[in-house]
Amino acid sequence: MIRAVEVEPRDGYRIWLRYSDGASGEVDLSDLVGKGVFRAWQDRGFFDGVHLTPHGSIAWSEAIEICPDSLYRDLTGKSSVDAKAPSSAPLPADA
Repeated sequence: MIRAVEVEPRDGYRIWLRYSDGASGEVDLSDLVGKGVFRAWQDRGFFDGVHLTPHGSIAWSEAIEICPDSLYRDLTGKSSVDAKAPSSAPLPADA
């Protein structure tokens, strides 16, 4: 299972992520700032408090979490499920 293993805040409401498969890079979250629960990010100190939860989500508080799988897709263009599946694996007989 591919998991987020490191996260850091960056300028411009971007975060840098590293995943267990070695994929890493920045994701721009600026389009969310000021919307709904993401209003809290207008306090830059709050945004800079980004961290990984024990269950692997990217979070700022208990109320604000983002699925690491969706950010993996944004970063790499592929799903974490596709990335972990061997490309030469045979299909199950019932498929």
